[in-house]
Amino acid sequence: MTGLRESALILGIVSVGLIAGLFASFAYAVMPGLGQTDDTSFIASMQRINVVIVNPVFLLLLFGGLGFTVAATVLYRDHRMFWWIVAGAVLYGLGLVITMVFNIPLNNKLEAAGDPDRVADLRAVREAFEASWVRWNIARAVIHTAAFAVLVVGAVTR
Repeated sequence: MTGLRESALILGIVSVGLIAGLFASFAYAVMPGLGQTDDTSFIASMQRINVVIVNPVFLLLLFGGLGFTVAATVLYRDHRMFWWIVAGAVLYGLGLVITMVFNIPLNNKLEAAGDPDRVADLRAVREAFEASWVRWNIARAVIHTAAFAVLVVGAVTR
């Protein structure tokens, strides 16, 4: 059972860390870069990113982060690391809630605007999306990073 529980914890830490890094990279590089583009380029780029990011690797990491940490929580229930893992799983779950409740609906609205070359008011579409999406992305990046840190601390407090 030790191999299984260590594997669950390691896979959880790696998945959570990679998702935290992805969302953080959007916060400090991708969105500031796109923020310097014109409305057509911004909208077209985000629409494409939102399509290509939904792929097996991303989905495995996104949902695996929660699945593996919850599994580790169960497998470490009798260990002093238990509460660290619980905290990491809860934080990660909170980050997922932000993604599902805020970022994905904003992505869907942006997609529903249609082809940027056919949108009458690109500025309005961008303004309805950008600031709110960036704010919620920063929130989830911070929360996922906290989840990663808590899981790492838990792993080294053996």
